[in-house]
Amino acid sequence: MKFKSLSIIFLTLLLTACGNDTMPKPAAHLRLEYPKAEYKKMEAGFPFTFEKNELATQFKARSISNDSGSYGIDIKYPSLKGTIYLTYKPINNSKERLTTLLRDAQGFTQEHTVKADAIVEQLYANKDRSVYGMFYEVGGNAASQSQFYVTDSINHFLTGSLYFYAKPNFDSILPAAKYLQKDIQQIMETITWK
Repeated sequence: MKFKSLSIIFLTLLLTACGNDTMPKPAAHLRLEYPKAEYKKMEAGFPFTFEKNELATQFKARSISNDSGSYGIDIKYPSLKGTIYLTYKPINNSKERLTTLLRDAQGFTQEHTVKADAIVEQLYANKDRSVYGMFYEVGGNAASQSQFYVTDSINHFLTGSLYFYAKPNFDSILPAAKYLQKDIQQIMETITWK
């Protein structure tokens, strides 16, 4: 009898406990929407022009003192907490300088392999405007999610890197990184040398 009553109590507890099974919550994904990009041609006295997104509200040129004719351009996106840093260096028809600049640009990207999960390279060439280069998409928690360089192989060399004002956490900055990658591609596709 004692065994029978314990069995009934145990069975009752077992049946009532199974009524409210807890289910795991589905994975949530943050949905960020950015405004449609509107591009405007940038002419600021540089030996090239390009189109930049109107969302970039700040634009700053800086000189690089150790290299004549070289300077940097910061295209800031305060609402995305990111900046595309451009660096222009003249080649002056020197094959040695071009080789050095290419090696430096490619080496700079490869420095991110320590933290990067993958680096995807996309070759870019526009023979009509003499613009040749490479776009790098850096996956993972690297400091820079996108980098590129373009050149005409004779006179002009431009590099660019995307950085955010936050500790690298690829999952958190992925939507903004994808949005700004399109801006970088727009810069590459609209570069016109003077």
